[in-house]
Amino acid sequence: MYQIVSDGSCDLDQSLMNQFHIHVVPFYITTDNEHYQKEKEDLEVHEFYQFMVDHKDVFPKTSMPSIEDYIKTFTPILENQEDIICICITTKFSGSYNSAMNAKMILEEKYPERQIMIIDATVNTVLQGLLVIEAAQMKEAGYQYDEVIQKIENIKSSGRIFFTVGNFEYLIHGGRIGKVAGVAAKTLGIRPLIVLHDGEIFAMGVTRGREKSKKKVLDHTVKYFKDNQLSPNDYRFCVGYGYDQQEGEKFKESLQEVMLQAYPDFHEPILIQQIGATIGVHTGPYPIGVGILKKYDL
Repeated sequence: MYQIVSDGSCDLDQSLMNQFHIHVVPFYITTDNEHYQKEKEDLEVHEFYQFMVDHKDVFPKTSMPSIEDYIKTFTPILENQEDIICICITTKFSGSYNSAMNAKMILEEKYPERQIMIIDATVNTVLQGLLVIEAAQMKEAGYQYDEVIQKIENIKSSGRIFFTVGNFEYLIHGGRIGKVAGVAAKTLGIRPLIVLHDGEIFAMGVTRGREKSKKKVLDHTVKYFKDNQLSPNDYRFCVGYGYDQQEGEKFKESLQEVMLQAYPDFHEPILIQQIGATIGVHTGPYPIGVGILKKYDL
């Protein structure tokens, strides 16, 4: 037997973690650079976003899980004579993978008969969540430990997130603006269009106004499938949103509509999850977008 573990960047609701028996090691959040709180345990995501909305001149920070945090999560699993597959946020965004690897090396000496695999997801947020769910579904379907690892390694590069944010301020402050350079970052009304793949973010362009930027994200999603001659029914979908859940729900409906217009046989259910603090500190309170990942069983 084995267990699926991830870090808090996977941004999965507690109900999904319970449903798929996923163990999550949370990130830490600070709003004053001194006091750190565990996301979802000490500070709920909606509280984090509310703070950002109420304090526009303050830029919260996150800190990765420690080696001790991973040891604390891994140990009961190993004590129960189970192996571990741990899927961590892309190493290009965080050192969480390194913390997990150090915990693995420490625990392997104590539990030499057990297996611990640490996987660099090369993605983050809701896309990482899709990858973690795929691993959990393979476990439920009876796949063996090595099979799950191989299939996760095979599909993770298929992941994409097409998204936009409220403005450039948080990208600039978080040091991510270099990936979307070449635009007038502070021009009034300009919204960036961004794609994430292979652990990095890249510019898709800019547009004016929130509604236009959301439409462009949807257009880029459809275009990706068309340009690459891919079937959307071979992929999992997840809408990610920040502060505004109602906006996220409406965006999900719009995604369903455009996919059906482009592909009348589209039948893939669309998950919706709130983007957590790990990415929210870089995007600000108003990220919104679409994550896609190829299914494991193809």
